[in-house]
Amino acid sequence: MSSRRPNIGVTGPDKGGTAAWWFSWFAIAIHGGRAIHIRPEDGIPDADIHGLIIGGGADINPKRYGESQIRELLSEDQKLSGIRQLLIRLATILFFPIIILLRKLFSTTSVGIDNARDEMELDLLDRAVEKGIPILGICRGAQLMNIYFGGTLHQDIENYYTEVPRPHSVWPKKKVQIDEQSKLFEVLTFQTVWVNAMHRQAVDETGDNMTVVAREERGIIQAIEHQYSNFVLGVQWHPEYMPQVPSQRRIFKRVVEEAQEFMLDQRKG
Repeated sequence: MSSRRPNIGVTGPDKGGTAAWWFSWFAIAIHGGRAIHIRPEDGIPDADIHGLIIGGGADINPKRYGESQIRELLSEDQKLSGIRQLLIRLATILFFPIIILLRKLFSTTSVGIDNARDEMELDLLDRAVEKGIPILGICRGAQLMNIYFGGTLHQDIENYYTEVPRPHSVWPKKKVQIDEQSKLFEVLTFQTVWVNAMHRQAVDETGDNMTVVAREERGIIQAIEHQYSNFVLGVQWHPEYMPQVPSQRRIFKRVVEEAQEFMLDQRKG
């Protein structure tokens, strides 16, 4: 890797989102990237951005996708050795209360809609797609990415959970199946992974050239990719809150690697 670290822009709200920012910063830093926090009140930074992460947060205004607001191969466990599984579980137990505490301390009580953030992130997506910058969308970020390319969302996924409660936890307790032909599978190296569940909305119809690469057991879309871009990936879960899981850390590693390659190509150009 070059001596110069690539700049990874990480979007977030003006208020709240501190825990997600800290964990994203850590996930980027340990793989050699430099995280730059981008919020509506600060505007888009002048610094060169070599990779972009659209983070989680408030619901996206449904008017942006033509609707009105309805209300305010192997599984990972199979492939890992018994000792390694135990270590991951112990690390999860250690990290879980820390994540919960940070989210409680620094999150805001209002969910609502953040129009200023919608506009800023759509502008960033415009610039990133035009330049070929690698993009990762996390939760809301994956949803916004889908809307950017012309897709729609389920505003509320409660109807998928008529017989059992909808899972909502930073703990990895949702089973997700990965498409073996996808970039996501290439990164995770597992056909089945366990992820956290912190969303009440999800991708419905995919946007132009966006393809579904992961679903949960009830059919809800959990990850999307752009078919013709080098690296445009959206995941419905929060990998930043699972630093104890090697496969989830690899998502950020790949973002940094793609950003590094983009930066070097820019220098050559």
